Amino acid sequence: MAKFVKISALSQPSCAARYSGDMEGMVQIMQRHLQANIAQVLADSPDLIVLPEVCDRFPSMPLEVRKEYYRYRGNRIRDMYCEIAREHKCYIAYSACRLIEGETNHPFRNSTQLIGRDGEIVGIYDKNHLVPDEYDEGDISYGTEPAVLETDFGRVGFAICFDLNYAELMNAYAALHPNLIIFSSMYHGGLTQENWAYTCRSFFVGAICSDQSRILNPVGEQLYTTTNYQNHITGKVNLDYAVVHIDRNRAKYLAAKRKYGDKLIIHDPGHVGVVVLFYEGEDTTARDIVREFEILPLDDYFNLCREHKRKNQ
Repeated sequence: MAKFVKISALSQPSCAARYSGDMEGMVQIMQRHLQANIAQVLADSPDLIVLPEVCDRFPSMPLEVRKEYYRYRGNRIRDMYCEIAREHKCYIAYSACRLIEGETNHPFRNSTQLIGRDGEIVGIYDKNHLVPDEYDEGDISYGTEPAVLETDFGRVGFAICFDLNYAELMNAYAALHPNLIIFSSMYHGGLTQENWAYTCRSFFVGAICSDQSRILNPVGEQLYTTTNYQNHITGKVNLDYAVVHIDRNRAKYLAAKRKYGDKLIIHDPGHVGVVVLFYEGEDTTARDIVREFEILPLDDYFNLCREHKRKNQ
């Protein structure tokens, strides 16, 4: 059945306020800054809002003062977003530096916390691949594993900034079959975004501080993007889909098209030998159609080819 999901992403800049020596005042300044930015997409009634990496950091703060600020602000910014999520019945991917109470050695994590529609924390992803200065100077510890969280619209995976450079993390996610990768970052990543979307066979939403934020489809094509005029986007995607190769499948998915008509969308991006089947009806799903017509999913076809090579080389 169709799973239409409305996703917003923000390219909001970091707050430019200078440190005044008043921690309470700085927290309040940050709250106003973040509230003004998220207000730009709330009128779209999104299902999910994705924020950039360390969205509540003051770049002008000296590092040791910044650590003091993180300790002082605690969970207040997170709790502000929890209230917004609860009021607007949406998920929010809040990316920030968080303190692990009781830890003395590298007590911080660079994390994305997924807030649910009820304002509760669904789960947390800790950045796996830090740059060395985050650990050596920022007292941030490494995350150790991918995170795929269940939502009411599908399975969601996460990456933060430097993570995008590491094929081992991307491949770990591909094995977990997320429907959507959430990428919060200070760094865009360029063509690596498309590679992640295609390799994971998933939609990809990138929220990049002061740079281009985008939503990509499962074959890496750009669907929505921010511009030099507008630093936020909202787009609707259908998470009822299957990625299949054209070899041995073309006649089968064309037969499925004849049966299901305009409810079955066959999207051909060209050049890569695959199509994406989207189902927009309410009586079955794209994966059920794949099984009904004995269509091989893309990774199953690749594995068949590997096994054929093993047996015949």
